[in-house]
Amino acid sequence: MENFNIYNPVNLHFGKNVLNLLPSALNQYGDKIMLIYGKSSIKDSGLYQKLMNLLDGFTVIEYGGIKSNPTVSDADAASKLAKEKEVDVILAVGGGSVIDTGKMVSIGAHTDDSIWNFMTGEVHPQKSTPLFAVLTLAATGTEMNPFAVIQNEATKKKIGYGHPFIYPKESYLDPQLTTTVDADYTAYGMVDIIAHVLESYFGEGNAPLSDKFVYSIIEEVMEVSSELLNHLDNYELRARIMYAATMALNGTTLHGRIAGDWGVHAIGHELSFLFDMPHGASLSIVYPAWMRLMIPQAEDRIAELGSALFGAQNAEETIAEFEAFFKKVNSPIRLSEVNIGESDYAKIVKQWNENNVDGMHFKIDKDDYSKLLTLMK
Repeated sequence: MENFNIYNPVNLHFGKNVLNLLPSALNQYGDKIMLIYGKSSIKDSGLYQKLMNLLDGFTVIEYGGIKSNPTVSDADAASKLAKEKEVDVILAVGGGSVIDTGKMVSIGAHTDDSIWNFMTGEVHPQKSTPLFAVLTLAATGTEMNPFAVIQNEATKKKIGYGHPFIYPKESYLDPQLTTTVDADYTAYGMVDIIAHVLESYFGEGNAPLSDKFVYSIIEEVMEVSSELLNHLDNYELRARIMYAATMALNGTTLHGRIAGDWGVHAIGHELSFLFDMPHGASLSIVYPAWMRLMIPQAEDRIAELGSALFGAQNAEETIAEFEAFFKKVNSPIRLSEVNIGESDYAKIVKQWNENNVDGMHFKIDKDDYSKLLTLMK
């Protein structure tokens, strides 16, 4: 087992009507709030008006319109506004894209540098504005971790960033706020949860208890999936999947290992950038192909996973079981299912080469790119 450190400063509030706790918590930091959100969904659902009622008495500066694949241009513009208005708190309301943007704004508000300079490591944050997160989509786990993913349309890159300064101070998780998420995006969230814990599982090191956490989270997602997709407004089912998403990427599954094998996420990010596809949909395509590619390096590890989850006899059976689950929740498992064909392959390989997609523990060589595409087609 590898050495590890456990640190997670997020004060997370989970359950019905936890938003009612928001005003008293905000009062600890100030009265000038920057509200960051996506497009029309929080207004259509009534959440926006509820927030305005809760924020009565505060000064609210709004920045809306964050895209599902968040951009550095939005993060820069919001950071500039936050700095000009000298806001006391960033309040990010939405899914992973909105909260990730809020994280970068929390450090971007204290510099004239572009957010992209943080992402590339050219500059480092010196301080941050307190970040509050209100989650409306169970998927990324961003509500309880120090990571963000942003894309830069000019440089054609979509990359991740991590720093302790971007942990949320407070996160509010009311499963009622996720009942308006449609079946497709609910399923994509489930795929993202599974991908997160698998990438912990494929990290370097031997940590049997962490393996058991991984198995339990995957089993929870699979157990809940069918009933939830048929009863999207069921609070208890939404609560279970929301809890699973948070635990999948708050560090719990990674203790005793070094990093995680983020090659799959990197590949998925590139596909999302190129084709503006939902992140979870990209992962259900990439993961089975990646595992097949990795059989020579990780056959025993894949087989052990399948044995624990499905009673599978070998690595190939394990991969087939994951494909069957992704099909069951109607998430694609082949590029052809999302209208990406062989005419697009050169563009994909070019993108992977330019951004040096390789992973961490189990490495992907550039010579593997064509093999991977063949497995994904």
